[in-house]
Amino acid sequence: QVQLVESGGGLVQAGGSLRLSCAASGRTFSNYAMGWFRQAPGKEREFAAAIGWRSGNTYYARSVKGRFTISRDNARNTVYLQMNSLKPEDTAVYYCAAARSVTYVESEYDYWGQGTQVTVSS
Repeated sequence: QVQLVESGGGLVQAGGSLRLSCAASGRTFSNYAMGWFRQAPGKEREFAAAIGWRSGNTYYARSVKGRFTISRDNARNTVYLQMNSLKPEDTAVYYCAAARSVTYVESEYDYWGQGTQVTVSS
């Protein structure tokens, strides 16, 4: 089992920045690829970013590429999502998740956090 706890969400104005954190406990964190997904009101959950277990490979949804950066610190068992140039359409609950290999496919993630709310005002 891997337990994931997100933090860092909040209310920010358009153009601002936030950094989300996801702290992991349980099985060896460095064995897992990590991803960030988000779910806006009335919409399905969607992929945002993912990172391999060695941080060398990262993947982004087209909607966030160039504005968001995913990173991880295996010594701290934490994955981050730095979000810059935020837009109102980035408003969503953001979830971190753990998978056996890096992927954008939601069903391939085995463990999920409870989510953290990000609200971007215009």
